Amino acid sequence: MALVRLSTPLRVHCGGKPELRAEGSTLREVISFIDRESPGFGDRVLKDGRINEFINIFVNNEDVRFLDGLETPVGPGDTISILPAVSGG
Repeated sequence: MALVRLSTPLRVHCGGKPELRAEGSTLREVISFIDRESPGFGDRVLKDGRINEFINIFVNNEDVRFLDGLETPVGPGDTISILPAVSGG
């Protein structure tokens, strides 16, 4: 199982947990696993079947937008970080 680290705003959708373990061989499968355990989580992270533009996801500190997106392979020793985008001025 991969380790998934959640930012504070996303923790409320997963019982307040900062980290959890999730099964899946791709990022899409991991998000689906979490959504089954915590219904509604997928709606916060995905929009129209793609990563929400206001969410950043990293697998082992690599931005999945520069990898294979939701099809990025995930292994049992991998760490996934899911963070809302930060902007300001």
